[in-house]
Amino acid sequence: MATTQQQKYQSFKALHENENAFVMPNPWDAGSAIILEQTGFNALATTSAGYAFGAGQRDSSGVVTRADILANAGAVVQATSLPVSADLEDGFGLAPDICHETISLAIQVGLVGGSIEDASSDADTPILPLDIAVERIKAAASAAHGQPFMLTARAENYLWDKPDLADTIRRLQAFDQAGADVLYAPGLDNLDDIRTLCAAVDKPVNVVMGLQNALFSVAQLAEVGVKRISVGGSFARAAYGALIRAATEVIEHGTFTYARDAIPDHDINQMMSAEKRASRT
Repeated sequence: MATTQQQKYQSFKALHENENAFVMPNPWDAGSAIILEQTGFNALATTSAGYAFGAGQRDSSGVVTRADILANAGAVVQATSLPVSADLEDGFGLAPDICHETISLAIQVGLVGGSIEDASSDADTPILPLDIAVERIKAAASAAHGQPFMLTARAENYLWDKPDLADTIRRLQAFDQAGADVLYAPGLDNLDDIRTLCAAVDKPVNVVMGLQNALFSVAQLAEVGVKRISVGGSFARAAYGALIRAATEVIEHGTFTYARDAIPDHDINQMMSAEKRASRT
């Protein structure tokens, strides 16, 4: 596998150009990144939600800082030979120049991709006006231009109870024109809507699984035109769910049968070993 940032970028770009859809899971720390690489995935993306939970914080705008997110992303980059993209939330500031700076800093920590969303962090008007959102993507794209970095632009309507497919498509088309490399509308849970969206844009489309009850397969998503599939914070939530079930068993029943499903100590030590990780490079 690729080891330099430029090689990782080329590998990441090739995944988006391949005729098949690919899954890009979301580790929340270095250890989960190593496990996902050893499992066989070819690219990773950080999750701000998963990181927040691990840091004992809510998944909420403004709770975790840009420095926190980039430090976590840098640890993931250092732990794996895979291309790593990052959830960069709203760019950590409204002004376009802040989005530009965020992308520049992301490139400096070794990331080869990252997303900027159009959410406003204002509960009364949760989605930014389109003209402002476009200027932010333009600024982010200017920072990524000529660099080993793929910019993902996110239209957040469906995560904020605004299931407006026409407006979501209009936003993604505008983000495409503004310089985004990948387009993403998290929260869509209807295959026909996803098909319509994919057909309406010219750039690769990312969808997220694990957020809602829509449990489409990779094959189903590929058939409607999806190129990239992420899991958001759902792998982290699955891990914490297992922890809660184990703890509840001990508290409520005084038994330890959860250990039957725990990964053996030998196996996880092998996954974390430098020699094992080197075999993937």
